[in-house]
Order: sequence, then C-alpha cells, then structure tokens
Amino acid sequence: MERAIVHMDTDTFFVSCERLGNSSLHNIPVIIGGGDRGVVASCSYEARFFGVRSAMPLKMALHLCPEAKVIKGDMEKYSRLSRTVTEIIEEKAPVVEKASIDEHYLDITGMDKFFGAYQWTQELMQSVTRHTGLPVSFALSVNKTVAKIGTGESKPAGRIEIAPNSVRPFLNPLSIKKIPMLGDATFQLLSRIGVRQIHTLAEMPVEVLQQMIGKNGIDLWKKVNGIDFSQVEPYTERKSVSTEHTFDQDTIDLHMLHAFISGMVEKLAYQLRCEQWLVSTVVVKIRYANFDTETKQAKIAYTSADNILTKTVRELFDRLYSRRMRIRLIGIRFTGLVRGSLQINLFEDTQELAALYQAMDRIKNRFGYDKVGRAAGFNFTAKQAK
Repeated sequence: MERAIVHMDTDTFFVSCERLGNSSLHNIPVIIGGGDRGVVASCSYEARFFGVRSAMPLKMALHLCPEAKVIKGDMEKYSRLSRTVTEIIEEKAPVVEKASIDEHYLDITGMDKFFGAYQWTQELMQSVTRHTGLPVSFALSVNKTVAKIGTGESKPAGRIEIAPNSVRPFLNPLSIKKIPMLGDATFQLLSRIGVRQIHTLAEMPVEVLQQMIGKNGIDLWKKVNGIDFSQVEPYTERKSVSTEHTFDQDTIDLHMLHAFISGMVEKLAYQLRCEQWLVSTVVVKIRYANFDTETKQAKIAYTSADNILTKTVRELFDRLYSRRMRIRLIGIRFTGLVRGSLQINLFEDTQELAALYQAMDRIKNRFGYDKVGRAAGFNFTAKQAK
C-alpha cells in the first residue's frame, strides 16, 4: 500500500500571529526581530521581495527594506497559537509529528478507503484557519521529503497533491536548494561541478555522491530520487530530557549550587540543540538531607537557549529552596519537547549571541562536550538520567 503523508506548514508563522490582532500589518513588509544588533527571526513575503531573509542581521534587512515594520516578537503568543494548531490537528489525524513550532507531518495512510485523502486534508487545513485565523499550506504525497518540498512550492496558502507517478516529474526541474537539510557547503560543492537541478543530481551514480560528501551522499541520492522511508513519529514519543546530581556531601553553599545548575543546564541545552529539540516546560527538583523531595515547574516559550533556560531554572530553584536545609540532590528536567532549532529564539538574541552558541556547539561537536563552556558551570559534571 502506498503511503499517504501530509506536510502542513503555517505560512510566515510569527508574522501571521502578529497580523491576527493588527490589521494594519497586512500587505506591508513586516520583520520579526529585536534590537539594532539583533537578527531577523521571520519576515513577511512582502519583505522577502526586497531580499530580506531569516537569520539576516537586522541592520542589513532594514538597509534592503527601509519601509519594513519591525516587531520584537512575542514567543508566549506564538507558543500558545502553536499548541492550539497542534490540538486541532491531533483531534482529527491518526498519526501526527510536530516537526517544529509551525509545521506538522501527518500519516493518513489507509484513510482513502473511507475519505478522499486530499479532500480530508483540505478540510483539516480549513478547520485550522477557521479556528485560529492562521494561513496554512500543505502537500500530500508518498513520503515526508516529497511532501515537505511540495509545501514549499505551494506557498503561500497553497495545497498540492503529488501522486506516486508524479514524484520524479515534480522534483526534477527544482533547484537542489529545495532539498531539506542540504547545507550551504554541499550546495556550493555541487554547484562547482555544474549540479544545480535535482534531475542532474538524481542521475549521478550513488557511489560518486558517497565519495564526494561521505555517508550523507546515499541519503541525498535517495531524497532526490523521491525515496524516503522515514516514519511519521508522534512528537510525544520523546517525553523529556533530564539530568540530576547527588552531592558527595550534603551542602548549603548557594554559590556552588548555582554553579552546578549552570553546568547542568548547559549540558542539557547542548543535547537539545544536537537532537534538534525545543522545550516548553522546565521542572526543577531538590532533595533535602532528610530525603524530603520538592519540585516546581514553569511553562516557557519554546527554546533551547542556555541563557533563557538557565534564568528559568535559577528562578525556580530560588523559589523552591525555602527551608535553608542542606541539599542532597538537584534534578532538572525539560519536557514539552517539539522538533526545532535555535533560530526560533533569534528575535530574543543578538547576532553575537546566536553566533556564540553556534561556535561553542561546533567546538563541542569536534573536541568533546567538556572542552568549552560557560565559566559559571565549567568543570562541574552531572549524572545523566532519562
């Protein structure tokens, strides 16, 4: 049986959320970002017409489009609307994967026995827009890769069905830039040898691609040939990431406790970014010397940024630690996970801070986690727990 996979994406999500309550933002260039030294987190199609792109320094964006309306952004609002969209989809779809704050994959294989799969998806899209006011695009096809590319081609507020016998004719004329997860370095490498369209890349022997870019060459060859067996994974499968530390001696040293907290959060945040998770709930646990255990939690906007998570954890700890007794154990757990990357926080971060995270992660990836870190938590280790 051919699979029926849907990729559903909310168009220019941050901008669309802002336009819900402010009609003056319609049909004008809008940039979501913060501060003169910040970067563009999202932008409207009107701004993109002038060359503005996500992750671009805000100063450069305003040089390209001086008339753009700049809004700092409200992650609480965006997270709330994202949850609403997910709830509407989950009520109707059998299998849902929340791929990021604004996109979902649906596996509706077999539903065409009872409903027309395309018509059913179209009605679901209309239901999301009716309940939230947000514009949605979708593509229905045989796998996640083709469906995601299809959504990108159908925007804005588009819909498309790519049947099994239409996959190659659909993909062939497209630029290789359309391939999900194709990095800039790989794009430049392929461009230098004249490979710029998917049909050219699809005709290359898989062995040649593997020699050029390593093991990822096989996956890339499969994608450009419309082959993708990856499953739609319900986003609730990964419940949380957590860590805890039991002290050799019970302690009341607040300076040391705060240092441990910083180190523990940094380690978890790095794990989140490596696995491309964003977190929306933070839980802190302490166990006193007499084994009494207490916890507190807080809802936050989706993030994987050290500075936001450390601030939240410290605030929870300070509210939680009220007895002034010696502490035996500290635990931190991040829950409410969805797929996503650090760029979701760009309107809260300066360009330098975003670059710092990326540089530190590259060093950790190459030389090991413990080779670089924040001074506040450096050289402290915590026992990992799931």
